[in-house]
Amino acid sequence: MLTQTPVAEILSDNYRFLQEHIYAESGIVLEQDKHYLFESRLMPIVKQLGLGSINELCAMVRSVRERDLSRRVVEAMTTNETYFFREPAHYDAIRTVLLPRLREERRDTRTLRFWSAASSTGQEAYSLAMMLLESGFHDWNIQILGTDFSSPVVERARSGKYQQVEANRGLPAALLVKYFQRSGVDWQLSDTVRRMVRFETIDLRKSMRALGPFDLVFCRNVMIYFDAETKRGILKELHGTLFRGGWLLLGGAEAAFGVEEWFDRQAVGSANVYVAR
Repeated sequence: MLTQTPVAEILSDNYRFLQEHIYAESGIVLEQDKHYLFESRLMPIVKQLGLGSINELCAMVRSVRERDLSRRVVEAMTTNETYFFREPAHYDAIRTVLLPRLREERRDTRTLRFWSAASSTGQEAYSLAMMLLESGFHDWNIQILGTDFSSPVVERARSGKYQQVEANRGLPAALLVKYFQRSGVDWQLSDTVRRMVRFETIDLRKSMRALGPFDLVFCRNVMIYFDAETKRGILKELHGTLFRGGWLLLGGAEAAFGVEEWFDRQAVGSANVYVAR
C-alpha cells in the first residue's frame, strides 16, 4: 500500500522569512494561517530542485544570490485565477455605455487604448479584444496592454493557447468557433485577436504613469492581496494612467475607499465603475 510522504512543517522563522520576502518583492501580504498555501505552491519547486522540504528551500533562497530562484518563489505565491468574460456586468457596461461614448469622442483619431493590469494568462485582455471586434471596431487602432507580475503567466498569455477547461469557462460557444482553432487537445486563439494585445511583466508598486493614457483600466481581484498603504499608492498611479473620464474597473470584492479625490464611483447597470476625475 502506497503512503503519502509527509510534508515537513515550515519552521516559524522560515514562515516569517517567506512572509517578509514575498512582501518585499511583490507587496503581497500573507497572514499567519497560510501554511497550506505555501505548501501547495512551493512544494513543486522543492521537488524540482531535489530538496527535502520548504525549510531547505528557504535556506537556499537565503544563501544563494540567484534572483531567478528568489523570483520563482515569489511568482509561485501569486494567484492567477482568471477566465473569459469574468464579471459579465463589467463587459455589459463597457459595451453599452463606454464604447458608444468613445466611438463618438474618438471618431477623428479612431484610436482606443486599454490596460489589463493584472492580466494573468490573458483571458481578460482577449475577452475585451473579441468584444471590440464584435462591436464593430475592427478597423480602428486598438491598443490593449496586458501586464502581470509573473513571467510564466505572461508567456502563457502571449501564446494565446488554452486548455479545454479554460475555454469552457466564460467563453461563449460562438466566439470559440469564430476566434479559435483546435491545436491538439487545446484551443489556439487567432492571430487577429492576439495582434490586438501586447503583454509585459510589471510590478504594480512601481510608477506606471508613462504607460498611459488609457480609456479603460482593468485592475480586478488583485488589490485584496495588498495592505492599505500599497493599495492607495497603486490606485493613485492607476489614476495617473487614465484619461479624464476614463474608467477603472475593480473586482467585485474590492473598493477604492478613500480615493474620492481621484475617482467618482458610478453604477452602470449592475456594475460599479470608477471614473477618473
